Amino acid sequence: MSDSNPTVVDNPWQALRQFTAARIALGRSGVSLPTSAQLEFQLAHARARDAVHLALDTQALRQALNNNGDICITLSSAAETRDIYLQRPDLGRRLDAASRSALTEQPRSASRRYDLAIVIADGLSALAIEQNALPFLDALKQRLAPDNWTLAPLAIVRQGRVAIGDEVGELLGAKAVVVLIGERPGLSSPDSMGLYLTWAPRVGLTDESRNCISNVRPAGLSYAEAAYKLHYLLTQARQRQLSGVQLKDETASQHGELQRPERNFLLEER
Repeated sequence: MSDSNPTVVDNPWQALRQFTAARIALGRSGVSLPTSAQLEFQLAHARARDAVHLALDTQALRQALNNNGDICITLSSAAETRDIYLQRPDLGRRLDAASRSALTEQPRSASRRYDLAIVIADGLSALAIEQNALPFLDALKQRLAPDNWTLAPLAIVRQGRVAIGDEVGELLGAKAVVVLIGERPGLSSPDSMGLYLTWAPRVGLTDESRNCISNVRPAGLSYAEAAYKLHYLLTQARQRQLSGVQLKDETASQHGELQRPERNFLLEER
């Protein structure tokens, strides 16, 4: 039993909780969860719901990006409200008419296309974008700088889903598009950001055309590691003119970061 609360029986695997935020080895009180674990679950659920409904502060994000020297465009999907966005995923994948016109009227060089368009969309967690987009972009720019990538103006999209990047990239005439988007909140990760890369973006592509890097946040995949993986995929995509299921992330094997464990960690030392 727990020393602090004699009514709670500790789980013998409780030590494993140091390795994960997953709800494992919570113990029990009678045949139920301990009160503390039940309250933590309800709090996590409330935070996940708040993250889904929170509106992205596009003005603050645009100002912060401008302060970093980035040129930004603010766009909207065809989903006019958050309620419509949550019930009509198809509308979140397409721009509204005003946003299409704004992109069509963007000045561009007749002799050179943009190499890369970056789209920042709220997705299902504006919190993830507000906390992670700027520090990740700083890490990515350091990776891209030596390769002379020509970047399109950054596009901030309200009520956007992943596929909206295809329309933005197509209208900007970009060779590739990367979408930074708030992921569907988990019960321990309301702040997780996903990255989606598509080569030759155009309306109508499906998920098999994209590469995804997920769980970018301080408690997940670090900004530096995510930028490293995305830079690798971008470089390969440009060399091979493709993305999606035909393009694999081989960064781990290149650096030998995934080592086979020497023993089962569940077995006790002898």
